[in-house]
Order: sequence, then structure tokens, then C-alpha cells
Amino acid sequence: MTNATNISWLSCYKPNPAATVRLFCFPYAGGSALIYRDWARNFPEWVEVCPVQLPGRGARLREKPFVRMDQLVKSLLSEMRPYLTKPFAFFGHSMGAVIAFEITRLLRRENAKLPVHLFISGRGAAQRAVPKPPTYNLPDAEFKQELQRLAGTPAEVLAHPELMEVVMPLLRADFELIQTYNYNHEQPLNIPLTAFGGLEDEISREQLEGWRDETTGPFSVRMFAGDHFYLTTNQQLLPPILTRELAAGGLGNEKPYSVAH
Repeated sequence: MTNATNISWLSCYKPNPAATVRLFCFPYAGGSALIYRDWARNFPEWVEVCPVQLPGRGARLREKPFVRMDQLVKSLLSEMRPYLTKPFAFFGHSMGAVIAFEITRLLRRENAKLPVHLFISGRGAAQRAVPKPPTYNLPDAEFKQELQRLAGTPAEVLAHPELMEVVMPLLRADFELIQTYNYNHEQPLNIPLTAFGGLEDEISREQLEGWRDETTGPFSVRMFAGDHFYLTTNQQLLPPILTRELAAGGLGNEKPYSVAH
């Protein structure tokens, strides 16, 4: 696993080759691998946390971000493939939830090993999404108002013209990525799927419950105090819960296995 100083799709801040499971974490729109930087210290030694660094942010700031989901997941999977040699799980929040879901389905289409658990956070079921007018192409002033409404961009960034010049193109690209995403029906997965949400988020429990249709495996929904960004206000909230879910599948004592090619 590469270290955090390398320009890479994967930023493993605490490499742990001896771990028996890898947890790949996908960011929300405008977010980077830094969201999950402190997660590793809250997981047991048998879990290696592998935050995903998408183009256009962090050390990859000069790279052009993706604006189409199918292109992103294909490129990302090609980079991740060498690290899928042991049991792995996916966690994604908001935009990252869709990325995790679509990479899982791409793996299945390739008859490859699937994640042992899919963790979805802050995103309603893809197949039940109600189309809304796009916002990624709004004029700057209106786009900024939309960012203020969503409350995901710090106020000090919104008030800083120079920072906004850097941040706005990435946010527009990420919004385009998710707002142009088209769900295509496929057969349900057959892996455990857990959906998480904030009680004050506009994503309701009912919308999260819709993910039940996407798997024939074990399914559950967990709600927490907070809004759409509940996971950033309490960095220690989710790791123990994800650990218990993974341990319930016997992964703490899991032996290495070969990956289908």
C-alpha cells in the first residue's frame, strides 16, 4: 500500500500489511481522503483503512476530476485491483456511497470477488432517486447559494474569493458526477449491506430503507444524531460499529484467500 505522501488513488495513512481485511473509504462531493485520516486509530489491527483520493483534490489537485460515474468507477477499479487480494469492504458517504455501490456492481459483472460488506451512508437508494434540476451549471452566485444551503462547505471558505476559485471547479465537477448519474437496474447483490444516516438529514430513513432492494444478503439501517455530515462531527462514531459488523462475519480471524481473475 502506498503511503500518504504519494500521488495515488489510495491514501493509507497507517499501512498495515498484516491486516486480514481492507476497508476502502470513498468521500462525499468536494471531500478528500482526509475525511478518513483519523479512522485507522479507531479500528483494530486486523482492519487496514484505505481512504480513496479522487483526482482534483489533495495531492491530486492539478488533475482533472471525473464528471461521469461510469468512467470514474472503471478507472478507480483498475487502480484498486492490486489491493483486492484479501477480504475487503467498502464504505461511502453521499457521492461516495454511489461510487462504492457501482464499483461493487462492476466487480460482479467481471465475476470478481465482491466486498464482504457494503456500507452506505447519507445517500438514498439509487433506484428510488427522484430527478431534480441540476445545480452544477448554475451561475457562480446561485451555485454559491446552493453550497450555503447544503452546509457542507465551511463558511470561511465561502467567504474567501481566492479559496472559492480553487474549490468551486471541483465542487461543480463532483455535482455533475452525481447529478448526471443514471441508475441501471441489475439483479440484487448477495452481500451484507448496512445503510447509515443522520436524523436531521434531508435523506430520510425511508430513503435509506430502499437499499434493502439492492441485496439478498443481511440488511440493516442505523440512524444517528446529526445532519448530512454527521460522520465528520464525530470521527469516533462509526469505526466501532463497522468493526462489529465486520467481526460478525468472522473477519477478525479470516484467512487469506485467492481472488478470481
